[in-house]
Amino acid sequence: MRVVVKFGGTSLGSGERIERAADSIAKVAEQGHEVAVVASAMGSTTDELLGDIEFEADEADRAEIVSMGERTSVRMLKGALAARGIEAEFFEPGEEEWPVITDEYGEVDVEETKKRAHALAGRMKDVVPVITGFIAADEGGNTTTLGRGGSDTTAVMLGKYMDADEVIIVTDVEGVMTGDPRVVEGARNVGEISVDELRNLSFRGAEVVAPSALSYKDGNMDVRVVHYQHDTLLTGGTSIEGEFEKLIDLQENTLCCVTVAGRAIRNQAGILADLSTALAEEDINVEAVSSGMDSITFYLDTAVAEDAESVLHEQVVDDETLSSITVKHDIAVIRVTGGSLPNQPGAVKQVIDPISEAHINLFDVITSATSISVFVPWEDREQALGLVQDAL
Repeated sequence: MRVVVKFGGTSLGSGERIERAADSIAKVAEQGHEVAVVASAMGSTTDELLGDIEFEADEADRAEIVSMGERTSVRMLKGALAARGIEAEFFEPGEEEWPVITDEYGEVDVEETKKRAHALAGRMKDVVPVITGFIAADEGGNTTTLGRGGSDTTAVMLGKYMDADEVIIVTDVEGVMTGDPRVVEGARNVGEISVDELRNLSFRGAEVVAPSALSYKDGNMDVRVVHYQHDTLLTGGTSIEGEFEKLIDLQENTLCCVTVAGRAIRNQAGILADLSTALAEEDINVEAVSSGMDSITFYLDTAVAEDAESVLHEQVVDDETLSSITVKHDIAVIRVTGGSLPNQPGAVKQVIDPISEAHINLFDVITSATSISVFVPWEDREQALGLVQDAL
């Protein structure tokens, strides 16, 4: 089996932890597996280096300075592996065999990186490559960076281009948890989670795997998150399942929108819960929800419009905070999903501008970390779909 193992800064935060990391790598290599290692800067070295830059540094100088943390880590790990009789070699930007190539803006040169990663993978039968995470190089050999969470990106990207069977992210948490154990009691490890679920959580604050890394995951490669104190790298933790697919989809059924108005409704705790519960108790499914300061809109299948209106009207009558309800029919929804959307500046604009320029009314736009949903008149659905497909 071929694996890429990424060690985060916390898991390399002391000499003792580097020893533990080297032991775990050696164990995998001694079992006959091919191993490549991606190393973050030890502890909080990168943040400390950034904090020490009090002068006006250009991007090139800044990249060179912050790269020192990762450059130190790979030397430490290589030495620790050599002490255990493991043939290892460290790789950093500026070397002929360095695999991760970007343009001057830090965008990965996919073809060149694929070629170099494949060549490096060909050496894994004889050597354990120990590779700096986060940093890269442009075609001129100048140091660049992959941005926040770049070590995760390095690992998953190289795993994909090296045809690895698994990428293992070693960090200071027991995989993905049901909640933040520092805040909620009884938080437990989630054994499996889909890449879509984790991507949404990551973009909303979950610090497990960098969102930029997940876009490189494909269905043929496993990605797992394990704690650095775990006894073995090859089991346990949380397995991240599936892959992102770029999809532009026109929902086949007609929707309606039911809007409930109320003064300063957003500031009233429990209103959304009460309305949603009322619909759920009548087995009415909600396709999407949007809200404003004075209204909440539910998008539903047209077939349940009358039932939904009746149910929600009862809530309006019973709650003095709410004032009125209205229903609009013949709405279509076009959904654009894809793991790369959050990494594309202007992605929402790219979707909605062609529709607007064609003078098609936009009832609503609802976004998540991995999708954009646009709601348009039913009669304009085919034209709107074609415009979005052409734009993307």
